[in-house]
Amino acid sequence: MANLLLSYSIQACCKKTKAIEQSQILPSSQYQFGNKLSCFDKSDIGKKLASRGMQSITLPFNPNFTSKLHATSNISIEETEQVTTITEAEDLRRACTYLFRTENNDQVKVYVKKKNFKYSVYVEIPSLQLHGKGEGLVLCWAIYKSNSSSFIHSDLINSTKDARTGMNISAFPESSFGNFAIELEFDAKQVPFYFSFFLRSSLDSESSGLEIRSHRKTNFCVPVGSLPGCPTPLGLSFSPDGSINFAIFSRHTEGMVLCLYDDTSPEKPALELDLDPCVNRSGDIWHISFESASTFVSYSYRCRGAFVQRNRDDNYTEDIFLDPYAKVTGNSYPNGLGSGFLQKYLGCLYKEAAFDWGNEFHLNLPMEKLVVYRLNVEHFTQHKSSQLPSGLAGTFTGLAKKLQHFKDLGVNAVLLEPVFTFNERKGPYFPRHFFSPMHIYGPSSDPVSTINSLKEMVKILHANGIEVLMEVVFTHTAETGALQGIDDLSYYYANGVGDLKTRSALNCNYPIVQQLILDSLRHWVTEFHIDGFSFINASYLLRGFHGEYLSRPPLVEAIAYDPLLSRTKIIADCWDPYEMVTKETRFPHWMRWAEMNANFCNDVKNFLRGEGLLSNLATRLCGSGDMFSDGRGPAFSFNFISKNFGLSLVDMLSFSSGKLDVESSWNCEEGPTNNSLVLERSLRQIRNYLFILFVSLGVPVLNMGDECGHSGGYVDRKPFDWNAIKTGFGEQIMPFISFLSSLRKRRSDILENRNFLKEENIEWCGINQTPPKWEDPSCKFLAVILKARRTDLPVSSESYDLWGDLFIAFNAANHPETVVLPPPPEGTSWCRLVDTGLPFPGFFSTNGEFVREQTGGLLTYEMKAHSCTFFEAIHRTS
Repeated sequence: MANLLLSYSIQACCKKTKAIEQSQILPSSQYQFGNKLSCFDKSDIGKKLASRGMQSITLPFNPNFTSKLHATSNISIEETEQVTTITEAEDLRRACTYLFRTENNDQVKVYVKKKNFKYSVYVEIPSLQLHGKGEGLVLCWAIYKSNSSSFIHSDLINSTKDARTGMNISAFPESSFGNFAIELEFDAKQVPFYFSFFLRSSLDSESSGLEIRSHRKTNFCVPVGSLPGCPTPLGLSFSPDGSINFAIFSRHTEGMVLCLYDDTSPEKPALELDLDPCVNRSGDIWHISFESASTFVSYSYRCRGAFVQRNRDDNYTEDIFLDPYAKVTGNSYPNGLGSGFLQKYLGCLYKEAAFDWGNEFHLNLPMEKLVVYRLNVEHFTQHKSSQLPSGLAGTFTGLAKKLQHFKDLGVNAVLLEPVFTFNERKGPYFPRHFFSPMHIYGPSSDPVSTINSLKEMVKILHANGIEVLMEVVFTHTAETGALQGIDDLSYYYANGVGDLKTRSALNCNYPIVQQLILDSLRHWVTEFHIDGFSFINASYLLRGFHGEYLSRPPLVEAIAYDPLLSRTKIIADCWDPYEMVTKETRFPHWMRWAEMNANFCNDVKNFLRGEGLLSNLATRLCGSGDMFSDGRGPAFSFNFISKNFGLSLVDMLSFSSGKLDVESSWNCEEGPTNNSLVLERSLRQIRNYLFILFVSLGVPVLNMGDECGHSGGYVDRKPFDWNAIKTGFGEQIMPFISFLSSLRKRRSDILENRNFLKEENIEWCGINQTPPKWEDPSCKFLAVILKARRTDLPVSSESYDLWGDLFIAFNAANHPETVVLPPPPEGTSWCRLVDTGLPFPGFFSTNGEFVREQTGGLLTYEMKAHSCTFFEAIHRTS
């Protein structure tokens, strides 16, 4: 059994201390803390602190000392006239000082200071009115760690124990100056703990003399071997002097326990320490600090009380939970407490490793210049066809190894599916934590190597001109193992609100949740150099405290005006991962928010399958003015055809029955087929989809695998098969995408325009240069002339290549159409660059083919069924 070494000396106070008001704190050189008076528990062992100050103090640990330890101690009592103690003025200034007020408005001062290898607790009462003459005064005290109602047992020599309270009783004599003072010393090996005491006006342990407690009728209590800590910043923070601070929000919990783990047993804490609400709580923030925690490797928390959960049938009080602000998280472990949580995650007690970013910098590419490739980190290189070592396949490092693939496609931005720590069973759209990357994306699942590999990936992509965007989910969490149990009444919608009942829906616009989200986003920008975020389920970011929709949601506005975040790409994606549909909403944007344009996807699909109005297609081609003409422009429209969940591009042309109707798909023949005519028609439609995606104003978003005909499940996509690149499909479509990317860049004056084109630069027409039949649903042909800007530059082949007009035509009918082309600008001829109806490899060409003039001076061109064409006016030299 371990020994708790204890001795104390009693002496008269050598110097009177100036009287201090209740709200005043004794001088300290570093920190001051405000008042917080609240009951720790319902027993008479609660404590209340009127005010306190603190100084630097050394706090070593004993890693084998837990809340279950019973100590045996020796005690010696010695009266001295002159002993050097912490009552010296210099020592007092360097001690942690606590000032209490008694029920009779007397003052009790407590000083805690480390002396060599011991901790001294000095209790002083400047004056005290006792009821009877000659009545003695004793100090009833005890120490505890994990529970204020469970004192650590001590067998003391030359000391008595109070039979009623189980506390130690020590004489507390009055000095010649009229003060009462006592000093106790504790061995430093046994800290941290709390020193709890009250005063009694009797030396008889069996009698019930006058008991003196705080003005709230609770025990006095001070921490020994720890400091009160700071309420900011939340999470784990390190000071330059090496001290470590813990801070966590919980408004409704009755008690907070800090659990520390060593490297011997991650399943069970080596130390559990109750946080005293009087000492370690400021407002709704619980906090504590230590000089060092080197003997521990990880930490978690446990809540006490019934008011942290939203459902009274649940019981979180025996479960541990991860610090919401932990920057480095360890792997999961079985919880073992039988409460329903299958796993627990621990925060790591060390800083993120320093990373050499070298000359890396944020690219800050204009949004209108982006070509985005959306992918899942694990699925992108998980397949054995990636030819990566098993330790790199499906990781951030593996993604960086495929850099050339992005270059071949002409991509300059990758959009990652959520990489937050998530529920592995349900997938990345159900996060458990918002500050740490998922461990499976790093080599050997090591948290530090995962963090560094993500940073290295970003560094490599930035060096090659490719930005890194992330999908993020802040509207809900996994159903277990996330923020549940910390303070559900604050973090989640209490007891469910309307359609949010079973969704573990976060109360995003609640102040503390809003702060969590903003801090998370800033962390990813500053620590990982992420260039932007796509907010999944964004329509729920507009919900208020009670589930109502807000016209000016505080979170959305705060992100728009945040000095750091507003300079990144911020994109609203209203796709709901629960119902697998996109929720239509008018998203407030403050001219900073972009949007994933689901209307673009739907209208293009409808046109190519022979439905919908021509006006809808025209609106999407010109940048969706119905959505973005309110001060933003077409560059805020992120256009896509297929998403990471749902049908892939090739599957949209193979399946269209049952529940897949919502995908607006059009099967050329249901299911896989070897029919060459069907395959050719499917390929032609895929070319049409990609063509419209790249010639429309806005940001084209490709989906992983669509470049090589990747076919996967409706919900759970299969890993990317790199062998598909070498198939006939891949050999046709990948060069086509690369061509379209280069075409957008070359004709950036029209196709990469930040602003809407002027009306005089657009001319719509039908088959014979007649006005389009905008409202005729049977009309399936549309053409447009995009007129280039005229300049005073000398006429040359190069300048005409840059500024030539464009003629683009779309035929969704199931029969050919003979199109009359408009006369080209003087000195130029129409050159056909794309005709998706032609067989491979002639359906696109960098050099193009000039259109010959037919009889009667007309220029005509025959378009095949289900095809699109692209003509450019080029100066003909011969």
